[in-house]
Amino acid sequence: MSEADGLRQRRPLRPQVVTDDGQAPEAKDGSTFSGRVFRVTFLMLAVSLTVPLLGAMVLLESPIDPQPLSFKEPPFLLGVLNPNTKLQQAKRLYENQLIGPESIAHIGDAMFTGTADGRVVKLENGEVETIARFGAGPCSEVKMLLSSETPIEGKKISFVNDLTITRDGRKIYFTDSSSKWQRRDYLLLIMEGTDDGRLLEYDTVTKEVKVLMDQLRFPNGVQLSPAEDFVLVAETTMARIRRFYVSGLMKGGADMFVENLPGFPDNIRPSSSGGYWVGMATIRSNPGFSMLDFLSERPWIKKIIFKLFSQETVMKFVPRYSLVLELSNSGAFQRSLHDPNGLVASYVSEAHEHDGHLYLGSFRSPFLCRLSLDSV
Repeated sequence: MSEADGLRQRRPLRPQVVTDDGQAPEAKDGSTFSGRVFRVTFLMLAVSLTVPLLGAMVLLESPIDPQPLSFKEPPFLLGVLNPNTKLQQAKRLYENQLIGPESIAHIGDAMFTGTADGRVVKLENGEVETIARFGAGPCSEVKMLLSSETPIEGKKISFVNDLTITRDGRKIYFTDSSSKWQRRDYLLLIMEGTDDGRLLEYDTVTKEVKVLMDQLRFPNGVQLSPAEDFVLVAETTMARIRRFYVSGLMKGGADMFVENLPGFPDNIRPSSSGGYWVGMATIRSNPGFSMLDFLSERPWIKKIIFKLFSQETVMKFVPRYSLVLELSNSGAFQRSLHDPNGLVASYVSEAHEHDGHLYLGSFRSPFLCRLSLDSV
């Protein structure tokens, strides 16, 4: 026996694996076929979704033509801005009896509010009484002071928003948020960053209207100072509050009252401490992510969003974080009240102080809220 034959005899035998020779190739071929079917199906699905999406992005027109905006880094939510749940201690009032009660006023014990469906209602003893109605059909119990069809310095009034009146009733200061967009288009106005808003003055004696400030980006809430020497104007899109002097040595001048707010301001109302309450329905999280800050320098993304989605759909992605901020008479942050998830007080537009309580208006919710200031 040769050495090679001896090695072959000593080589260990491989274990014999019994297989079904008729089925193995078939299983292998079946697996390969299933993989091909999956890949083809996935590719067809991706193409069927991508092609219409790209077509929509190219062919559809965007309702907005946004310009890039620049913001400072939002203030850190620390100190007086530290998040809390104090607004969740509020009690809902007249739930499902109102539609977007945005602003509030008291005359004695009776409360009045304007609603998103064009009514002015009186709220007393649990009852809701409509005292005036605007919009379609004739207005009841309404005296027109100024027609929206009357151009003011070449522009019609399209989006009358908030107003504040002198104690003698002669002067009314009000905002026209945009000459292009109306109230129902508020999100388009914010996203476009249109700078066609104005602060106006109406003289109830002479019937004259003056433009006090223009080129504002969504001028919203307005409030006279206690001394009636200046008017504050919330410039919502820019997260700041401007000041215009209507009497005194600074009359006719304007400056910045407070800028780089932790949210986007809506209405401004006086506080019993001599300062001001500011309602905010959306905040600029820091630390965290602020969608509006992110999109501000990316107008092309804004265009795509509104090519593909409606305002109502986009609103579903906006965090429902409600914030009420109290400012001092010089604009310093004094305290803040939060509802981080909008569980109780959602879409807060205004904080109106009356008899030891804050009444919270909302531009979307079907209710008002009342918060005892003693509890917070």
